[in-house]
Amino acid sequence: MFNHNRILLTSKRSQTGFEFLIISGAVFFFFTIFFIAINSNIEDKNREKENLIIRNLALSVQEEINLATKSSDGYSRTFSVPSLILGKNYDIEITDNSVYIKTDRNALSLQIGDVIGDIKRGDNLIKKENGDVKLNQ
Repeated sequence: MFNHNRILLTSKRSQTGFEFLIISGAVFFFFTIFFIAINSNIEDKNREKENLIIRNLALSVQEEINLATKSSDGYSRTFSVPSLILGKNYDIEITDNSVYIKTDRNALSLQIGDVIGDIKRGDNLIKKENGDVKLNQ
């Protein structure tokens, strides 16, 4: 003879376990989506911050060169370029009358006046001699 109470009890326990798994899975799914959204937002903010730093650095170099261009012969100044941007390496160079800055995710180029020499990370000496702007020469 079957014991209907035992079958009902076993059936309810199985159903409760199954419901627990479904609820746990749903909670895990929503937390995963939540953390993905937060991580994406943080990544966007970091990219914006890096863009701003690159832009400010390029503008700073552009201003230094423009200032030297407008100055009279004998002008000399040392300015510094950071060795890292947000703890990461980057490239900075002067090509075709523009300062070019490149990271692994971003790049920016700004027009500058005529300059002889190249820029480097760290201290840079800019001067004007005989009408020519010289950088690290």
